[in-house]
Parts: sequence; C-alpha cells; structure tokens
Amino acid sequence: MGSARLYLAVAVGGFRRYASYRVATAAGVFTNTVFGLILVYTYLALWEERPGLGGYDQAQAVTYVWLGQCLYATLAIQGGGAEKDLMERIRTGEIAVDLYRPVDLQVWWLAGDVGRAAFQTLGRGVVPFVFGWLFFPMALPAEVTAWAAFAVTLLLAAVVSFAIRYLAALSVFWLMDGMGVSQVLMITGVFFSGMVLPLNAFPGGLGDVVRMLPWAAQIQVPADVLMGETDVLGAFVFQAAWAVALLAAGRLVQSAATRRVVVQGG
Repeated sequence: MGSARLYLAVAVGGFRRYASYRVATAAGVFTNTVFGLILVYTYLALWEERPGLGGYDQAQAVTYVWLGQCLYATLAIQGGGAEKDLMERIRTGEIAVDLYRPVDLQVWWLAGDVGRAAFQTLGRGVVPFVFGWLFFPMALPAEVTAWAAFAVTLLLAAVVSFAIRYLAALSVFWLMDGMGVSQVLMITGVFFSGMVLPLNAFPGGLGDVVRMLPWAAQIQVPADVLMGETDVLGAFVFQAAWAVALLAAGRLVQSAATRRVVVQGG
C-alpha cells in the first residue's frame, strides 16, 4: 500500500508539473486544432477520390483525424515525455542518484509519465477533439460501454508508448547522447502510429506489417475500438501483449545498463 501511494504521488506530481505550463498548453491546443483542420480537409479530399479507403467512411476518417490530434501529446507521438528527462539524467550521471532510491526505477518513471499523459489528455487533447465534434460529422458511439472500452485502450496505449520511449532512453547508457535516438523516435512515432494516415489504409504487405507493430497500439487500435471497427477483446490482448513484452524488455536492458553505469559530465 505504501508503494502504491508513493507511485500515485509521483503520477500526481507529473500531472501538476505539466499543468504549470499554461502558455505552452494553450499554444499546443491551438497548434493541434490548426493541424487537425489541415488534415481533415486533406482527408475529405482523399476520401472523396477513394471512398471507403482503409474501410472507413468520411465520418470515420474525420474522427480518426481529431482523435489523433487529441492523443498526439498524450502519447508523446514524437517523443518529449518522460524519456527526455531520463536521457538527460543518464547523460549527466544524475541517474546514479535515482538508482539509490528505494523505489522501482521503471515504475517510478512510468507513474510520472502517466501523470503527464493524463494532463495532456485533459489540457491539450479534449479541446481539439470537441472542436472537431462541433464542426464536422464524426462517427462517435452512443453506448457507454464503447466509451469505457475506449478508455481502457487509452490507458494501454499510454503504457505501450512509455515502454517504447523507456527502451529508447536506456540506449543512452551506451550512446552517451540522446539526440539521434530522439530523432528516430520522432520518425517512427509519426509513421508507424498512423498519425499521418490510418494504418488500415497502408497497402499490401506493408499494411500487414505496420498493423502488427507496437505503434499500432497507440492510435489505430483506440480509434477502431471507439468506432466499433475491431473486436474489443482482441484489441485489449494486442495492446496488453505489447505492453508486457516491451516493459519486460525494458527490465532486461535496465538490468544490463545499471551494471555498468557510466557517469559523463557532472
């Protein structure tokens, strides 16, 4: 119980930390709304030429756009969540202090990132999504159970996102710098999550591959659950399997890394 309260406090701390950046949050809301408008009109033109692309009608395509803008910061699609701070602490050697704390390193950072994600959902994601709902036709469910299932997929998506970024951050133990890794996170996050185009619309074998990768658990799976385009239980299993696998991989890499902590700078 004591540990649970500690990690809850860390999550709350993560929420409060990002809540203090009010100007940045307002700028993010504006940016996501503008990009949402650009993507919506691009999608509408594309779906006019290719009706039913990816198995979606126009309303579903519009819903996908606004959901992506809602989750962009929540899931740190291009990076910039907990892994950014962790990379810096590894680079400077401050991670040695973290390793002496009587807490689980991975769970500590996960809790903080969940708090960050919760704020980004409420502070930055809700407004663009509501804007889209007010001004464009969207395919949203009326059943409470569908929204509850969607909420579960969001939590699982957040864990998968963290697990990917945590693994990337741990690579700095060997690389000594996180710039290149951050660039890779940015590219893979945008392309493989379906941020630009639904993964369902990717052709042939490429589509089959990208839909099996962990990034698909971030936007594509929650979107399909929300719009009733996939089996809910299967979606949960897919996301949970990737979450467990990636967190376990993070444990193994963390164990290897902490056996040879390299202090650089400071």
